[in-house]
Amino acid sequence: MLSAFLPASFDPRRPIALIAGQGLYPVLVAQAIRRAGVPLKLIAFDEETRPDLVAEFPEADRRTILVGQLGKMLRALEQFGAGYAYMAGQIAPRRLFKGLHPDLKAGRILLSLKRRNAETIFGAIAREIEQLGITLLDARCFLDDQLATAGAMTGRRFPVEKEYLDHGIHTAREVARLDIGQGVVVRKGTVLAVEAFEGTDEMLRRAGGFRTDQLLFVKTVKAHQDYRFDVPVFGQRTLEAMREAGIAAAALEAGKVIILDRAAVVAQARSWGIHLLGYA
Repeated sequence: MLSAFLPASFDPRRPIALIAGQGLYPVLVAQAIRRAGVPLKLIAFDEETRPDLVAEFPEADRRTILVGQLGKMLRALEQFGAGYAYMAGQIAPRRLFKGLHPDLKAGRILLSLKRRNAETIFGAIAREIEQLGITLLDARCFLDDQLATAGAMTGRRFPVEKEYLDHGIHTAREVARLDIGQGVVVRKGTVLAVEAFEGTDEMLRRAGGFRTDQLLFVKTVKAHQDYRFDVPVFGQRTLEAMREAGIAAAALEAGKVIILDRAAVVAQARSWGIHLLGYA
């Protein structure tokens, strides 16, 4: 089996177009798809996608667009003859306010939305993609071995009492239910910080400003998460933000949070004395 998250009808002969945002995430996806022997194309975003990833693709197999050029992206998918599309990697949140270049197609979609957040914007883009007969894949596909797993992933007893862990998980799930964010920082039943538009790492730095101990970072997903475009990730950068903030424990929802370059991140966490727990 190539991945537990692929649709039953998946045809490995049809190309996947990787729509790549920032960071390591799309790099790992590209590597995994290539290992699986599936044809791969790339749609990159100017000033967002890593240049080294773009350079790996022949010119015929890649397109670079500005953030907001939805019409151009859809044309590229058709030109590639893509059977599937795969969204991986964040676009800088500031783009929603500055540096967005919406074409007519994107402009019409934005004007039609009463709420503008990841779910509404990317949900509308997903509908445009699938109207072309292209399947937008679950963004965990091919990364089965990178997911958080149940239990103490760093191999030591988790330092947070169950009562306070349960409080953190409940709070994170309520925040996600309200579509505010996917993470919180708590301490012994007190909520210190909630993730919103600024993202995980900025929330962790804010929580670190309290200069206290026994902090717990909890990462979760919405009850009805759309995994095609909104998968929570935890990587080296977040681990570094935890260390800088003095947060020594993180609870990540098992099977749902991707740990980017998992083996290296878990080893680094262990060496820094940071505990990682997977919960169901």
